[in-house]
Amino acid sequence: MKKIFLGILSLVALAGVISSCQKLNVAVTSEITPDSYPKTDAQFTSAEGPVFVALRADYATSYWFLQSCSSDEAVLATFGPNWIDGNKYVELHRHTWTKDNAWVNSAWTYLANIIGTANQTISVIRASAPAGPAKSTSLAELKTVRALAYYYMLDSYGNVPLDTLYGVTTPNPTSSRSQVFNFVESELKLAIPYLKNPSTATYGLPTKYLAYAILAKMYLNAQVYTGTSRNDDCIAACDQIISSGNYSLEPMSTYLQQFYPTNGPSQKEFIFAIPYDASTTSGNMFFARYDLNRNLGIRYSYSGSTAGAYTDPVMNKDKGNGLANNQPSGPRMTTAEYYANFDDPNDIRNKQWLSGQQYWQDGTPIMVSTTNIGYNQFYSGGSPSAAYVYSLVITPLSSTSVRPGTGGSFDLGNDEIAWNTGIRNIKFLADYTNTISRNQNNDVPLFRYSDIILMKAEAILRGGTATLGATALSLVNQIKAVRTTTAALTSVTLTDIYKERCKELAWENWHRNDMIRFGQFENSYGIGKTDADVNHRLFPIPTTALATNSRLTQNPGY
Repeated sequence: MKKIFLGILSLVALAGVISSCQKLNVAVTSEITPDSYPKTDAQFTSAEGPVFVALRADYATSYWFLQSCSSDEAVLATFGPNWIDGNKYVELHRHTWTKDNAWVNSAWTYLANIIGTANQTISVIRASAPAGPAKSTSLAELKTVRALAYYYMLDSYGNVPLDTLYGVTTPNPTSSRSQVFNFVESELKLAIPYLKNPSTATYGLPTKYLAYAILAKMYLNAQVYTGTSRNDDCIAACDQIISSGNYSLEPMSTYLQQFYPTNGPSQKEFIFAIPYDASTTSGNMFFARYDLNRNLGIRYSYSGSTAGAYTDPVMNKDKGNGLANNQPSGPRMTTAEYYANFDDPNDIRNKQWLSGQQYWQDGTPIMVSTTNIGYNQFYSGGSPSAAYVYSLVITPLSSTSVRPGTGGSFDLGNDEIAWNTGIRNIKFLADYTNTISRNQNNDVPLFRYSDIILMKAEAILRGGTATLGATALSLVNQIKAVRTTTAALTSVTLTDIYKERCKELAWENWHRNDMIRFGQFENSYGIGKTDADVNHRLFPIPTTALATNSRLTQNPGY
C-alpha cells in the first residue's frame, strides 16, 4: 500500500505548482478537468494527490531544521569552509535568526504551499464534483491537511494570515494566534464525522484520529498559544485515540524497526505518517546524509557503499582493502544537554545513537586511514602527508570541541578529529535498500501512539482530570515497560515527562515545541547558545512574505 499510494501521488503531482512565501493563497494549475471530475474514492484520492505531494515536499528538510536545530536536540556546526551556508545553521542554534534566515523563509514557503494547494483543490472539488459520501470525505481530508499546516504555522510563526479561499487576489492581514487556533479547532471538529477510520487503505491519508491527535497537541499547548489551559480537552482528545483500539505500543524488540526503510502500514504506533519513496523526486527524506559519520557509509550500506576496487578511505586494514565508501555529509549531531536525558543503560532507545568506538558487524573495530595532517590539521611534526591509521571513535560535542585556531566559535575544524565529533542519531536508519541515490524509503511519522500516551500523562500532571482508570504514573510506565528493562517508576513529575519525551520522540520534530512548553527554550546549551529572549519562541515573518503582503504584522522583537 505504501508504494501504491505514492504511485498515485506521482501520477497526479502538479508540474507547475507555484510556491508562495508571500501569502497563503497559492496559484496552482490543476489536472482536474470537467471530463475527469472525481466520482469514486480512488478518483478522489488521486485528485487530492497534489496536497500530499506538497506535504511530503519539505517536511524532512526545511521544517525539520527549523524545529530541531533551534532546540538543544540537534546542531549542525561548521567544519572549516564546510556548512557555513550563509550562517543559517548557527543562527538557528544560537537564536540569532532574522527575517532573512534561509530556514525561516523556506519553512514558511513549505507550509504556505500546502495551504494554497489545499485551497485550490478544495475549491475545484467543492464546485464541481458530484455530491456524496466520497466527496464529503475528500473535502474533510483536504481540510485536515490544511488544518495541520495551519497548526504548524501557528506553532512556529504565531500570528499568520488566514487564507482559505482560492482565487482571492487581495492579501489578508495577520490573524492573531488565538484566531488561528480557533480556526484549526473548528475545522478539525467539523471534519471528524466525515473522516475514515484507519486501515491499510488509509495509510498516508488523514483519518479521524489524525484530527484528534492535532487537537490533543493544540490543547496541550493552549496555555502557550492562547493563555488558557485546555488540559481536560487534551485528555478527551487522547481518549478518543486510546479508546479506539486501533493503536498499540511496539515492544522493545521492534521499537527501532518502526523507523527503518522497510516501515509502512504495519506500524501499529503510526497515527499518521508521510510515505517516502526513494524513487520519487518530489520530497526528500535523506536523514542519513546528515546523520551518519562520513566514515560509516560502508558500515550502514549508505547510497550504494559496497566492497569494491576503489578505496577511499582505506578502512579496517586488518580485514583487507577494497572498500568503496560513498560518504554521507555527516555533520548533524546532538548536544550534551539533550543526550544527558539518555541515562538508562537498559533502554532500547539508546541504540538510536552513534557514540564511542565504532565496529563492523562482526565486532571488529573500524579503522580509518588518512594522513598525519588529515587527522589533525594542527599537526606540526615531520611527514605531514604520511599515512596515519586510527580507530574510529565518535566523541561527544563539548565545550572544548571548538579548538583554538579554527575558523571561529562555531567551527569544529576541517580534519578527522572534527568530523568524528558529535553523537549522531540513526533512528531513521540509512536506506540499505537503495543503492543509487541518497533518498530514503523510511516513512516519517508525524504522530505516534506513544506521543498520545505521554501527552495525556502530562495533561493530568498539569491539572487535568484522570480518566479511563489511568494515572500519569501508569501512563508513563506503559511506555517504559516496552522500552527498558529497568524497574518501573514509583512516582512521576513533569521533569520525568520531559525526559521521557526526549527519549521517545528524538528526531521527530517535537522538541522545540516541548522545550517551549516546559520553559527550557531560553536555556544555554550546545555551542554558544545563550540567548534567553522569550520573543524567540516565535520565528519572524519572513522578509519575502512582508515584501509582498503589506498587511502582515511582524512578530514582537523583530
